Amino acid sequence: MKAILMTLLFSFLVAAPTKTVYDFKLKNIDGKDVNLSEYKGKVIVMVNVASYCGYTSQYKDLEAIYQKYKSKGLVVLGFPANNFMAQEPGTDADIKQFCSREYAVTFPMFSKISVKGKDIHPLYAYLTNKSENGVVDGGVQWNFQKYLIGKDGKVIASFKPGTKVTEAEVIKAIEAALN
Repeated sequence: MKAILMTLLFSFLVAAPTKTVYDFKLKNIDGKDVNLSEYKGKVIVMVNVASYCGYTSQYKDLEAIYQKYKSKGLVVLGFPANNFMAQEPGTDADIKQFCSREYAVTFPMFSKISVKGKDIHPLYAYLTNKSENGVVDGGVQWNFQKYLIGKDGKVIASFKPGTKVTEAEVIKAIEAALN
C-alpha cells in the first residue's frame, strides 16, 4: 500500500506543471528584452489588446485598476495582438502613441505578438494550455481576454474579453490574490 501511495505521489509531482510566467522573456513596446521574472512577487493581469476593437475602451479601466492597486503589488501587462479581424494593424510605435494619447496608459506594454494560431507566442501557448499552466484550458476568444497571475507566477484565472477588470468578480479575484 505504501508503495502505491508513493507511486501516486511521485506521478502527481512529475505531472504537475512547474512552469510559470517567470520563465518567459519578451520585448517591451520599445524593443527592449524583459524577463517576466522582473515581476516576481506581484499579482499580474495579462491582457491581449488592440487599438481598433469594440473593447478598446477597456484601456481606461485597465489603467484605473493599475493606478488603484499598483502600490499594493498589482501590475497590468498589455500584449498587442493582431489576431482578430486585423484590429491591431500598427507598429509598436503606433500602438504606444495611441495608448498614450487616447488612454494615458502607463502600465507596461509589450511588442506586438500572436496570441493564437500557428505562430502563437510561447507565453500564450502556456496561458491557454492547462497541461502547461495547470488551471486554464482553451484559446484566446478575442481581444482583451484577461489572465490573472498570482504572486508565484502561476495562472489563477482567465476572464472573457467582455468582462471588464472593474467588475466585481475580477476585483474580488485581484484582491484575494493581493492578500
